[in-house]
Amino acid sequence: MDAVFEPWSPAFVADPYPVYARLRAEGRVHWFEPTRQWLVPHHADVSALLRDRRLGRTYLHRFTHEQFGRTAPPAAHEPFHTLNDNGLLDLEAPDHTRIRRLVTKAFTPRTVERLRPVVAELAAGLVADLKKAGGGDLLAEVAEPLPVAVIAEMLGIPASDRALLRPWSADICGMYELNPSEQTAARAVTASVEFSAYLRELIGERRRAPGDDLISALIAAYEEGDRLSEQEMISTCVLLLNAGHEATVNTTANGWWTLFRHPGQLAALRADHGLVSTAVEELMRYDTPLQLFERWVLDDIEIDGTVIPRGSEVALLFGSANHDDAVFTDPGVLDLARKENPHVSFGAGIHYCLGAPLARIELAASFGELLREAPDLRMVAEPQWKDGFVIRGVKELLVEL
Repeated sequence: MDAVFEPWSPAFVADPYPVYARLRAEGRVHWFEPTRQWLVPHHADVSALLRDRRLGRTYLHRFTHEQFGRTAPPAAHEPFHTLNDNGLLDLEAPDHTRIRRLVTKAFTPRTVERLRPVVAELAAGLVADLKKAGGGDLLAEVAEPLPVAVIAEMLGIPASDRALLRPWSADICGMYELNPSEQTAARAVTASVEFSAYLRELIGERRRAPGDDLISALIAAYEEGDRLSEQEMISTCVLLLNAGHEATVNTTANGWWTLFRHPGQLAALRADHGLVSTAVEELMRYDTPLQLFERWVLDDIEIDGTVIPRGSEVALLFGSANHDDAVFTDPGVLDLARKENPHVSFGAGIHYCLGAPLARIELAASFGELLREAPDLRMVAEPQWKDGFVIRGVKELLVEL
C-alpha cells in the first residue's frame, strides 16, 4: 500500500479519502512498511477493535519492552513519556479504570452543563471581535481561543497564563504523528517539562486554597480511600487540554472550509440554524479531525484470514471508517441533516472521549454564533494544510464579512 497511502505527502494530507476508498476496496487490513503498522480502513473493524481488550493503548501493564519485542524510548524522551503514559488516553485497566472513575467524579455532566453559558459568552466575544475587525484568520481568532479558554476556565488557569497553553499543547501533540523526528521529540520534551512544572505549582496553590475549578475537584476526588497522584493529576490536566481543544479547533476550521466548498449546504444551514447539532456531527464525520488512532496487539488477532501477532501495532483509520459506504449512505456527500451518523470521531470503548459533551457544546456555540452574527462570512483565500496527518488541520482560514 506504500504507493497510495502516503501520510507525509501534502497531496495525500489534502485529500486522503480517495486512497481510503481504495484501501477499503482492496481488503480489510494492509501492512504499511514505513511505520510497520497494520492499516485498518473499515468502519466495522475499527469500531470492533476500539472495544477489543486484546488490543491496548499501552502494553506496559502486561509486558516489558523486551518481552513485547520493542525498544524502550530514549532516556532523553523520558519527560514526555512520564507525562503521556500517566494520562487516561494511554493507560489500560486497572489504572485506566481507577483514574477515569475518579476524573469522572470531577468531570460530571453538571460541571459541563454549568460551562454552557461561559462557552456562549466566550464565543460571542470572539465573534464580535472578528466582526469588528471585518474578518481575519478564523482559526486564530475564533477556533483556537475558544476551547483553550474553556478548558483553562474549567481547570482554573488564570487568564494571564493562557497564552502558554496552546504552544505547549502543539509541541506535545507533535509526538502523536507517524515517525516523529528527533526535533519534534525535543520540542515535546521541553513542553512536557515546562507544562508539568507549571501545573505542579498550580496544584500546590489549589491544595492551599481550593477553588471552584476542576483541579480543586481532582484534588478532592476520593474513591474507596484512593485518590489521584500528583503525576496523574498533571497528566490528566494536560490530556484534557490537548484532547479537549486539538480536535475542536480542527473541527471548527476544517468545518468552515468544508462549508465554503459546499455553498448549497451552507445556505441551508444559514436558513435553518436548527440544523447546527446534526451539522456538527456531519462535519466531524465528513472531514475527520483525528485521522488515525493506534493500538498495540496484546494477544494474536485475526482479520479476514490475516493473523496479526502479539507485538504488532494497528493503525485504525478513523477518516476511512467515517466514509465507509457499508455504514453511511453516500459518504462522499456532505449532508448537514444526516440523521443516522455513527461516526467514530470520538473513539469508542473504554477510551471514548471523556470531553465529547463539552466539545459538542463548544462547536454548537461557535458555529451558531458565526451563523447569527456573521451571516455573510466568506473565505478570502483557499487554506493550506498543516504537515501533520494524524491530527489534521489547516494552517489558517482567512475570512471577511
